[in-house]
Amino acid sequence: MLMPSNINIKKFIVYTVLTLVTFAVYWQVRQFEFVIIDDPVYILENHHIQSGFTLKEIGWAFSIRDASFWHPLTWLSFISDYQLYGLEASGYHLTNLILHILSTLLLFRMFYHVTGEIWKSAFVAAFFALHPLHVESVAWITERKDVLSAFFWMLTLNAYVYYTEKPALKRYLLVLFSFICALMSKSMAITLPVIMILFDYWPLKRFALKKDHLFLWQLKEKFLFFIFSVIFSILTFKAQQGLSIEYPSFPLHSRIANALISFLTYIKKLFWPLDMTFFYPFINQYPLWQVVAVIMIIILISIYVIVTARRFPYLLTGWLWYAITIAPVIGIIQFSSQAMADRYIYIPSIGLSIMLAWGVPHLFQSENMRKKILFPASLILLIILSILTWKQCGYWKNSRELLHHALEIRNDFYIVHDCLGLAMSAEGKNKEAINHFNQALLLNPDYANAYFNRGMINIKSGQYKEALQDFSETIRLKPDYIPAYFNRAIARSKVGKYHLAIDDYSDIIRLKPDHADAYNNRGAVYLTLGNNELGCGDARKACELGVCRVLEIAKSNGDCD
Repeated sequence: MLMPSNINIKKFIVYTVLTLVTFAVYWQVRQFEFVIIDDPVYILENHHIQSGFTLKEIGWAFSIRDASFWHPLTWLSFISDYQLYGLEASGYHLTNLILHILSTLLLFRMFYHVTGEIWKSAFVAAFFALHPLHVESVAWITERKDVLSAFFWMLTLNAYVYYTEKPALKRYLLVLFSFICALMSKSMAITLPVIMILFDYWPLKRFALKKDHLFLWQLKEKFLFFIFSVIFSILTFKAQQGLSIEYPSFPLHSRIANALISFLTYIKKLFWPLDMTFFYPFINQYPLWQVVAVIMIIILISIYVIVTARRFPYLLTGWLWYAITIAPVIGIIQFSSQAMADRYIYIPSIGLSIMLAWGVPHLFQSENMRKKILFPASLILLIILSILTWKQCGYWKNSRELLHHALEIRNDFYIVHDCLGLAMSAEGKNKEAINHFNQALLLNPDYANAYFNRGMINIKSGQYKEALQDFSETIRLKPDYIPAYFNRAIARSKVGKYHLAIDDYSDIIRLKPDHADAYNNRGAVYLTLGNNELGCGDARKACELGVCRVLEIAKSNGDCD
């Protein structure tokens, strides 16, 4: 009987410890709730997710770009979770956690397989698994796209290593398939072909095999991957063009300055992970000296890793991994009003952990010193990160905890006040909700969402005049926002302004000609005014579109044939 080798025992220990420790640090998520930020859009109020695996909904997942992204596999994973857990949040959280652990194990396997360095590879995987900056990606249900894409990212690189050992069409297609799955989970994976080229440089060291035809070889081998990256980039831009912009547009020079500052801020947070929050507001203007200093630091680090590339190739690979993977979300192309986000560092952080794992040991000449100092120091670091991750994870327990923590860091987040107002409203605490909406508008008088959300509370509590003012302000700021027209029409009907209500419903139909509820409600108003001809016409049109409430009532009353 063959006994397991010493190295196999070590690998088993690493796999086991990584799994158990990550489960332990994140196990509290099984008691967490959905949060008010994006979870309603993705799951709670998404009838597509709750309709199951029908051909119609599978087609929707692949054809509709909801939430400003095209990520069909993410939608399908949510449909699958709904079939298993319904609206029980714990199941969705556990799926995120399992994907995070699988990515961690694949990350360890990949680096150990190509380098033979078990403890360095274990450190990279543990750093990924246990760093508090990754809590947002794991503990936020909406960020399923992060953990799902990361899983396929790791699967792609493992398959790529497998392909390079014996290039064959079947192995190549496996790499390509995994890459497409990563893209269909989150388009941030568009940089993965470049990372594959970096892997060819180090640790695979394939560049030495094709010195004379390096460019043509890489172009031929990665051509299809870059084609898919371009396609998915176009899909992402098109999806973003369909987004109703709810934030100010910042000038290019401000976005470039923010990108440079954020580039180093992420690194700082990796080494000093404190004051983390789900929202970092965009700062429109940084002092020139600060921007220049950041540029100089980035240039100096880049020069160092290039000059020492022959001796320390892993430094160049790690640095470029970080720089390239963070580039799509660094903020030069504006997608929101935030300066940065913890979730954006989920994959890029691996590059910096490579630099740590392979670079720091060279500071110790003696192997004995490495064992006596480096191993316990690494262990202490990972324990500290685990404690911080456990604490940071706790803030995602529910909306109130998350939002109050954000306000503890900075009290001038108008978006946070708006979200907290929604959370208070969901708990029936309308007075507290109104106070937060007022605070949001005090900080940003042109924030349309706060007007609309305050208006919804006012209309529910019978404060129709106040609701009218709020919805009118929303429409002034967002002239194409249909829910504001719809609710203003309801409020106008409540105060007897029927003709103005008709105008609002007509505006909705102009913006969305197949809006069944607008036809239905406008028909009801016409009937109230005694105009049966127009009222019955609208009621019939609404019924054709699937809403027959008014038509059925009108027929029972004898108003419509």
